[in-house]
Amino acid sequence: MFLAELQPEEKAAFLELAVLIASIDGNLSIYETTVLNRYQKELGLLDYQPAGMDIGDILNSFKSERSKNIVLTELFQLIYSDGVFHNHEEEFIRIIKEHFGFDSDEFGSFKDWIEKIRELSLTKEKL
Repeated sequence: MFLAELQPEEKAAFLELAVLIASIDGNLSIYETTVLNRYQKELGLLDYQPAGMDIGDILNSFKSERSKNIVLTELFQLIYSDGVFHNHEEEFIRIIKEHFGFDSDEFGSFKDWIEKIRELSLTKEKL
């Protein structure tokens, strides 16, 4: 949705982060694979292969508040793609939230917004 707005160096870092979070529960679902493929297409990185970057290096790649918001928005869409918010995913998001400096209220509002978008998407699919 917003990935095209990321800087070139942020795009590869985002894919690294997305692959990490999609596989954190040990099971890469077909839904997560579909979202990852969409990310690669949107970013123009169809042939990208994860390099196994360190989480600290990945997170330090995102400098602006806008980039951080985009990353969190897109990651929540990935997480909710299989309909389950696993404990490992929740912990990973907590680490990102703290690294990016989101306060609890801001983060809670952000998460609620993403959940509402997801509900609208599910409603649209049923129509």
